[in-house]
Amino acid sequence: MKELIKEIRKFRDERGWGPYHNEKDLAISISLEANELLENFQWISSEEALDASSENIKEEMADVFIYLLQLADKMDVDLIEEAFKKMEKNALKYPVNREK
Repeated sequence: MKELIKEIRKFRDERGWGPYHNEKDLAISISLEANELLENFQWISSEEALDASSENIKEEMADVFIYLLQLADKMDVDLIEEAFKKMEKNALKYPVNREK
């Protein structure tokens, strides 16, 4: 993960985009890219979307991930640690219902 973040920073800095990558704009970019991901599924089934747009879906997923990593980097957030903490919280909030 650290190597990927290093490459993302390098890509950003080589293009002079750093000043524009503040927390607000990175969060907006995550949302915009997530919506581009959703466009692949609009009005069709998941199966149809995957058949027609699998490559684009993967690219949009990568865009969301890249912007999320940039936001985490900017805020000095360890996403893996935060994901584990959130899963623990979710387990308490949504316990397994053994009586399904």
